[in-house]
Amino acid sequence: MRPRLPLFLTAVALCFSAWVAGASPRQVSLSELFPTQAQAKTAIVINKVLERYHYRKVTFDDAFARAVLDNYLEALDPNRSFFLARDVERFEGGARRLNDNLRRGELDSAFDIFRVYRMRVDERVAYALKLVGGKFDFTANESYAFDRSKAPWAKTDAELDEIWRQRVKNDFLSLRIAGKGDDDIRERLRQRYDSLARRIQQFTGEDVFQTFMSAYTETLEPHTSYMSPATSENFDISMKLSLEGIGAVLRSDNEYTVIQRTIPGGPARDSGQVSAGDRIIGVAQGLDGKVEDVVGWRLQDVVDKIRGPKGSVVRLQLLAQTGAHEGGAREVSLVRNEIKLEDQAAKESIIKDLPNAPGLKIGVIELPVFYRDFDAETKGKRDFKSTTRDVRQLLTKLVGQGVDGVVIDLRGNGGGSLAEATSLTGLFIDTGPVVQVKDTFGKVEVERDTDPGVAYSGPLAVLVDRDSASASEIFAGAIQDYGRGLVIGEPTFGKGTVQTLVDLNRYVPGDQTDLGRLRLTMAEFFRVSGGSTQLKGVEPDVHFPAADDSGDHGERSLHNPLPWARIDAADYHRAQIPDAAALTRASVRRIGQDPGFQMLERRNQVLREIKEEKRISLREADRRTEDKHRRTLFEDEKDRFLRARGITPVKEDSDQVDEDALDAQRNAIARIQVEEAARVLADGIQAEGATRPKAAMRN
Repeated sequence: MRPRLPLFLTAVALCFSAWVAGASPRQVSLSELFPTQAQAKTAIVINKVLERYHYRKVTFDDAFARAVLDNYLEALDPNRSFFLARDVERFEGGARRLNDNLRRGELDSAFDIFRVYRMRVDERVAYALKLVGGKFDFTANESYAFDRSKAPWAKTDAELDEIWRQRVKNDFLSLRIAGKGDDDIRERLRQRYDSLARRIQQFTGEDVFQTFMSAYTETLEPHTSYMSPATSENFDISMKLSLEGIGAVLRSDNEYTVIQRTIPGGPARDSGQVSAGDRIIGVAQGLDGKVEDVVGWRLQDVVDKIRGPKGSVVRLQLLAQTGAHEGGAREVSLVRNEIKLEDQAAKESIIKDLPNAPGLKIGVIELPVFYRDFDAETKGKRDFKSTTRDVRQLLTKLVGQGVDGVVIDLRGNGGGSLAEATSLTGLFIDTGPVVQVKDTFGKVEVERDTDPGVAYSGPLAVLVDRDSASASEIFAGAIQDYGRGLVIGEPTFGKGTVQTLVDLNRYVPGDQTDLGRLRLTMAEFFRVSGGSTQLKGVEPDVHFPAADDSGDHGERSLHNPLPWARIDAADYHRAQIPDAAALTRASVRRIGQDPGFQMLERRNQVLREIKEEKRISLREADRRTEDKHRRTLFEDEKDRFLRARGITPVKEDSDQVDEDALDAQRNAIARIQVEEAARVLADGIQAEGATRPKAAMRN
């Protein structure tokens, strides 16, 4: 199943649609679920805006209409657990008219599909509740296909009954392995299934319209989406408070809400207890609030539960990415708080005593995000905080300490200010183009570094991973194109498109109806060498082996992304870099003997097994054995690495944890790749016979 688009969590008290302004959720009658004139008008306007301004030129034909239907069905029933084949066949018959209907603003088929969906959910939940009270044989040799995203639709009610029998049995077994008693399990599952039906019954006509129109717009590519008036209001508040919350980006994957990444300076990252890939299975408010099971919830509903005012506590029940079942769940308490710019600021350190380069010192600048205090800048403050300013100061400090080279660590850096990516590049190159931007109409504009001179002219490397995106890719791509330094690590995320918010009301002047907004893809980034950062991202000069499954991550994992493309190269001068092939060979030899990389590879092996698994045993003994095997496989390798570093391993899920020891453990793991990047750069320095760098500071 393809992952849905992520949402950034902020501390907004308002929620979605029926939840706005503290309104109590109510059951919406089926008679209310029909399209309105305002929604018809909105659909017509969206069509016109997409046809004229979207970056991808698409013909709105029958094939496109079928793709819209497929997207809509996936948004409603991603695991094919509710609709029957006969339902889908009827919907497909209507899809032949869907394109013309959309042009005329006719949305009856979309609402008809949702009404059928709601009835099917009620039927399935009633059946699941009936099963919960029964007994299960956990010694029988059978398995459950938990990923049905590509499976055929069930043809009969009996076939769907069997799918749900196995699903309920799997849910029961997962909680049993987690140590829950049978009575507790039955109560939890009743609440889980009741909650599923209740939330679907609370969908308003506006919710249905937004769901359908987002499925429609995402058929063009994954970053275009519709925001209803209520969601637009929510978004505005989110942007004003965008630096408050728990600091996490979430996505939906099968029945779980997954942490895609944590934000530097946010409570989730600072806690050290929340990691990318963790699955959220429960949410509770305050120190003693009841935990709500959120397995099977839609993403927006989970976001609404996690939101809350600054200073309040939210507790998350998390299942680690390497843990197959709910037996490995842990609880984390987070205080919702403001994410300050200084918490995201660049930091420096020095790596020395390199075994491959005695006497050399490598400076490291960790850059979590491309930040710029736009508010202070707007107010005319000359000393406003910015990435470029901070990195310049750190470079001066490192050069003063006699470093022989510098690594810019962009791992996990999801981007930020384009202006900062451009000016930061200017610290390492003389004047010249940094990135090209091509808009909907084919016009190409070039973002340039216009400030003569460089702040640092010595040996340079840029460390990236699969979560380095957007502005990170622009910076890394420019450094690579100019031959200014080595790019080391994993292929980057691959997001090379530019979005803007379009107020749909501007296209119907004088009309008092609020039509909402469109998040529209309207441009694409291209490197100075002519290739896009879209889809492919930036390929490192020296690869780390942890990138083996990078094809299932980032832009490459999204449905229907814009393809990679090329335009004419800009006018720039490329310098020679050290022999990347020779540096790679030396790195591969070291990595093969490095306990840290062996641990990372073992973790990747476990994750690949989990991703490739489509079925799971319903025999309790087999499940426990497999769960223990996976945990042991990774934990043993991690303990071996830590002991090799002189660190006593700490179990994160222990009742009493030494926080200092846990921090030392996490820091050691985080340093594995950056230390090898320093060794690679040291190899390059020695190969070139380079002397210590001299900084040329600009006036």
